[in-house]
Amino acid sequence: MQPRRVTHSSQPQPLAVLFDLDGTLADTAQDLAYALNQTLQHYGEPMLPFERIRPVVSHGGIALIRLGFDMAPEAAGFEERKRYLLKVYENNLCRETVLFPGMARVLDHLESRRLPWGIVTNKPAWLTDPLTGAMGLDRRAGCVISGDTCSNRKPHPEPIQHACALLGTKPGHSWYVGDAGRDIEAGRAAGCVTIGALYGYLHPDDPPESWQADLTIDAPEQLLDLMNDDSTDA
Repeated sequence: MQPRRVTHSSQPQPLAVLFDLDGTLADTAQDLAYALNQTLQHYGEPMLPFERIRPVVSHGGIALIRLGFDMAPEAAGFEERKRYLLKVYENNLCRETVLFPGMARVLDHLESRRLPWGIVTNKPAWLTDPLTGAMGLDRRAGCVISGDTCSNRKPHPEPIQHACALLGTKPGHSWYVGDAGRDIEAGRAAGCVTIGALYGYLHPDDPPESWQADLTIDAPEQLLDLMNDDSTDA
């Protein structure tokens, strides 16, 4: 299956590749769904099927509590429930989390070509660092930028610009891969080639058609096709 292109202009081959974490690099949905359902059970609410939770997990604890309890963030008890959820998640970060199928091959390919890669996520460092450590990604990634690493977080371009600086590349020579509109907005503002991950956690209120990504892929291994595409500029 060939990558579906949303722009007809040729894209430069990358000197570095940056990935969003949840829903792009790693399939974290099962563990976040577990945390939400444990929270619902603790507060006497019925648990939700995984299919309802998966599209929401990239949007963080606020979105999960809103989904599970039908509560607004300013409602009494919202913060308490969110803290409980995040504590459960912290204690169960890597029960079932794995790289998306095909992503291990992508990372091996980048490393074999000595192309640096990194992670830029809105997940706070107190969750990002133990998760990437448990998966062995911290020893491989050229940089790991969390939601609280910089003064701003996505969709602001600063985290991606900071990641490029750490990898020693310019944004114009870098690709950013993400599964949400804020990822693509941040990557475009930073000056990267942006790639929408359609295999990720697509929220119905954030359709890929609105992202304006340079390219989209239906599976991680399609990145290898793009990196070997003779129609792109070297």
